[in-house]
Amino acid sequence: MTITLPYPPSANRYWRNYRGRMVVSAEAKAYKEDAGWHAKLSGAKLLTGDVSLTLRVYRPAKRGDLDNTLKVTLDSLQGIVYENDSQIVRIVVDRYDDKDNPRIEVDATN
Repeated sequence: MTITLPYPPSANRYWRNYRGRMVVSAEAKAYKEDAGWHAKLSGAKLLTGDVSLTLRVYRPAKRGDLDNTLKVTLDSLQGIVYENDSQIVRIVVDRYDDKDNPRIEVDATN
């Protein structure tokens, strides 16, 4: 299965400190909802068992850490592509630049 998601916010903006507790930011919640709709419209199905992912990250500018992008993306797919991210046994990631169409393309297989 291949799905295309919008480019996520950085993991640096994913968490917020609220009264001494770390909580998911409003921006992260909005992204997770948006990514969920994109995944479902792309035909995403919930996989069982071990899951392998191949991601192609098209960033909008030549900055930002690849690993910060992954955390937000993998969290947004939980419950849609896999039940829990503990099912992921392999991740292959390539990074590209595309300022006109930043996105993440995800191939998920058992």
